Amino acid sequence: MAVSTMAGIPALKELSSDLKRRMDQAVATFQANLASTRTGRASVHMLDQVKVDYYGTPTPISQLAQVSTPEAQLILISPWDPTVLKEMERALSGADLGLNPQSDGKVIRVPVPPMTEERRRDVCKHLNKVLEEHRTAVRNVRRDGNDALKKMAKDKKISEDEEKRALEEVQKMTDEEIRKMEELSRKKEAEVMQV
Repeated sequence: MAVSTMAGIPALKELSSDLKRRMDQAVATFQANLASTRTGRASVHMLDQVKVDYYGTPTPISQLAQVSTPEAQLILISPWDPTVLKEMERALSGADLGLNPQSDGKVIRVPVPPMTEERRRDVCKHLNKVLEEHRTAVRNVRRDGNDALKKMAKDKKISEDEEKRALEEVQKMTDEEIRKMEELSRKKEAEVMQV
């Protein structure tokens, strides 16, 4: 991106960095969602969204156990505190991941069944829904930025020309972030559809 016109104007510098931070945060959240999306192989990130009730606190499995993938179709969970094993099993069963955890009293084995064509299509639909939610989040940040710029122009803190250039810059920032997310989504969709 070219030199930022907003960064050169003291009144807009803070707004620009805040908008960029919030948009980057939306992209990072989208990336985390993609990482936890199931593909044909087992991945420890598939369990990132699963929370276990640990003494009344919803806690991610990765903070309560060693999570590994010894085989392409298996996730192995070795809890550090064996008393939480039943809670982990319950959380995994109720997580709607289509997985069937099996416990031997010490570790939990989670076999990852191969994905059917129908399941692959469902995952792609889900990806598109998540992408749209995050696009909307970025657009909401843009709306907030545009509102702030219009208010600054109305309060005579910036000129009309500065407002116009800043609005264009916010739009470019928005387009760039959305393009990043769409590219990530396309790659993940190709990975999901690969047999």
